[in-house]
Amino acid sequence: MTLQLDHTIVRSRDKVRAAQFFARIFDVEYHGPWGHFAPVKVNETLTLDFDNAERVQSNHYAFLASDAEFDAILGRVKAAGIVFGSGPRASTDGEINHRHGGRGFYFKCEDGHLWEVITHTYITT
Repeated sequence: MTLQLDHTIVRSRDKVRAAQFFARIFDVEYHGPWGHFAPVKVNETLTLDFDNAERVQSNHYAFLASDAEFDAILGRVKAAGIVFGSGPRASTDGEINHRHGGRGFYFKCEDGHLWEVITHTYITT
């Protein structure tokens, strides 16, 4: 069996609003709360379970995307007026990076999480 991440919890001040934001930016469906969580199915193998928290610690979430997906996500980020940038320490410079033979960018949500979209993985075997 190949080990894969099935789901993870994303802490937020408002789980429904955070799930809706993620779904809108990444163009995936959000079907509403399920039990305690506001889950968003990212793909056939990964679900993000958004959950309410009084205090939210910022986390980093990185997604590998095709060139077309990258362009579409970046377009939605720009259309929403979300500040983005080329690196984790340059997440507001309005640029994308071209590292590792691909493209990438970063942006933050209201909860302070750093979302990364890349077209080429950083680690190769």
